Amino acid sequence: MTIPLVVGVDGSEASLEAVDWAVAEAARHTVPLHLVHAAAPEQEASDVIDAASERAGEGAPAVRLSSEVLQEDAASALIGKGRNAFALVLGSRGRGDLAGLLLGSVGLAVAARADCPVVVVRGPAEHREGRFGNVVVGVEDGEGSDTAVEFAFREAHVRRCELVAVHAWSAPIGTPSEPPPGAWYALEAHRRPPAQVLDDALRGPAEQYRGTPVSRRVVEGQARHALLTAASGADLLVVGAGKRHGHSGLQLGLINHAVLHHAPCPVVVVPQI
Repeated sequence: MTIPLVVGVDGSEASLEAVDWAVAEAARHTVPLHLVHAAAPEQEASDVIDAASERAGEGAPAVRLSSEVLQEDAASALIGKGRNAFALVLGSRGRGDLAGLLLGSVGLAVAARADCPVVVVRGPAEHREGRFGNVVVGVEDGEGSDTAVEFAFREAHVRRCELVAVHAWSAPIGTPSEPPPGAWYALEAHRRPPAQVLDDALRGPAEQYRGTPVSRRVVEGQARHALLTAASGADLLVVGAGKRHGHSGLQLGLINHAVLHHAPCPVVVVPQI
């Protein structure tokens, strides 16, 4: 049985935008779509899930659709469903969240604790509807972004668009800010040149997804700024998150928080396996 794409709905406009995005995503990957609504009075819950189901059915009649109402808190319900999901899809702000919050409390809790990729659907229609023709992925030095890179390649492949791989680096204190043209100025001895970090991360997935165009961006500076800049012209931003040592859940660092709160396009947080 194919595992479903799960989308959380609460009747807010943001969650309905998430349903629209999830419908298109389920159709692209030929997976079922499962709508989940949690923690509401019975009649209200029925109205919310029925409205979301009707909207999903109109968006892609061929997608296999199911729905469920769970009497528990929304974050726990979605995290539980994420243990057997293609991905979890959420709106950027829930109905019960304060207007001043940039990311809803449920979205942040789910992104930090889910076992599967979590998509937070953000941004205006041109970003949500895939009008830019590229997927951006953040690449770290080491193995922290391997799973995220594979996910991003698959997304670019099914969307038939370009993958933009971004790696940001900073020179050690005391080194010249402008190294000689064409040269990579020495960082710490144990670190790889930034261009090699990208090449190593992309090599395997590029073999698997031949024909997917790839653009490499090496940026000196903060990764948060580099990713948000790249996302300004993207349909999707993909970042990785490592497991929290000694605790359940993911280690959402400054980069993850920055893109979840400020990205102009949908964001995917992919757990590192």
